[in-house]
Amino acid sequence: MKNKHSHCFTSIKLVTKQDKYIHKSTLQAIKFYPVKNTYNSLLKRVKGNVSFKKNVFDGIKFFNESNLVNKMKLYFFLAAILFFTFGSLNSHAQEWYVKPENTQSRWISFENPEGKKGAGGRENKGAKGHAFDQIKAGETVALLEVDGAGIINRIWLTINDRSPKMLRSLRLDMYWDGEQKPAVSAPLGDFFGVGLGKRLPFETELFSDPEGRSFNCSIPMPYRNGARITLTNESETDLTALFYDINFLKKDKLKNDVMYFHAWWNRDLQTELTKDYEILPQLTGSGRFLGMNMGILTDEVYDESWWGEGEVKMYVDGDGEFPTIIGTGTEDYIGTAWGQGVFNHRYQGCLIADTENGEFAFYRYHINDPVYFSEDIRIAIQQIGGWQKDRVLELVGNGAELMPISVHAESGDFIKLLEQDPVPKLPDADFPNGWVNFYRRDDVSSTAYFYLDRPANNLPELAPVDVRTAKMESDQN
Repeated sequence: MKNKHSHCFTSIKLVTKQDKYIHKSTLQAIKFYPVKNTYNSLLKRVKGNVSFKKNVFDGIKFFNESNLVNKMKLYFFLAAILFFTFGSLNSHAQEWYVKPENTQSRWISFENPEGKKGAGGRENKGAKGHAFDQIKAGETVALLEVDGAGIINRIWLTINDRSPKMLRSLRLDMYWDGEQKPAVSAPLGDFFGVGLGKRLPFETELFSDPEGRSFNCSIPMPYRNGARITLTNESETDLTALFYDINFLKKDKLKNDVMYFHAWWNRDLQTELTKDYEILPQLTGSGRFLGMNMGILTDEVYDESWWGEGEVKMYVDGDGEFPTIIGTGTEDYIGTAWGQGVFNHRYQGCLIADTENGEFAFYRYHINDPVYFSEDIRIAIQQIGGWQKDRVLELVGNGAELMPISVHAESGDFIKLLEQDPVPKLPDADFPNGWVNFYRRDDVSSTAYFYLDRPANNLPELAPVDVRTAKMESDQN
């Protein structure tokens, strides 16, 4: 907040510094205006602050009584005031020190499973009587069941078995407003921000795990008529310890424009050559794509070649063969370049980059760069890799299935092979030397997060447990 306030102040000084009068009037007006976060608070401040109004109106009067040049400066003056007062309003939904009306705070856990007033911690005479519970193999546990309107603001949990196989076997489902189909259906581990069923310390805008042993989610999840969250153990092993709490606000009602949170998980054990992997299939409705996390298990037949040349494509509101939004490469999409190592940033990062074992897990969240859609959306990523020509020839010789599509030649030219007739073949003597981009096949999985204007979606059901757990280790991380 302080930094944003400072940037606005600096911008206004730069706009006004060439005219002493406007500079003085603007800064004096700002001095009397402490930034607030609501429109009503702003109006009260301006109405009740004579000094603020006087400096603003003196400035306007000066410009109106002056020549055309000064009248032009009036627009800069007003723009500066508006930018500062409205542009610096905090983006948080609720100011920390303002209590919203008709709102009650509740936590649900095994110590108070219904979140009722005055009903927590009753077991064992109030001495930590039910901090955790078990989920036997094949059993489903309801973590939350509430009626009425509200907003879930935080989910925390931990379990004793955090092996990749168990994290892929535990199915997390979330239902809104009495719907029979879940809005969220994903493996527990992948949902909480890290692909491949792995756990390690990290922190992002949406998820965190301070020491690699817990699961935190801070995505706001509104509902109008009720919410239900379940966890199902689809493994063959009993889970002997589950601790959790879900923090939410009870509300009288929600605004009409509030949307519902959804998440969808996918996996393709071996992608199809030339076919894009679907991060989000065709989704009907109006909403916002929040982002995704993705896991890659590279096929060993491609050795240590680069797998991430594929571009993310977003087909929005009726797009046909070609998308409206498209990136330039996988590592580019998550904010890095020329390969992909381990890094953990607020909105983008790569938490696993193990070239030797062919394991990669990364994420991108569209918080500051929202992706909205009004009718439908589909999101895919090309399955393209690259390596130097001589190494690609070695891959083909070892039986790798691939299809060259372009070459960044040693001359610096970028050669689009698929636009040539006939298309050059890799073994040809005149095939250009350089970096060869090629279609390839790998094991890809992902979790997509989005808001939608309805409590249920039209997407396929979660893949069965055998697909989710294939190649997953049963040993603890």
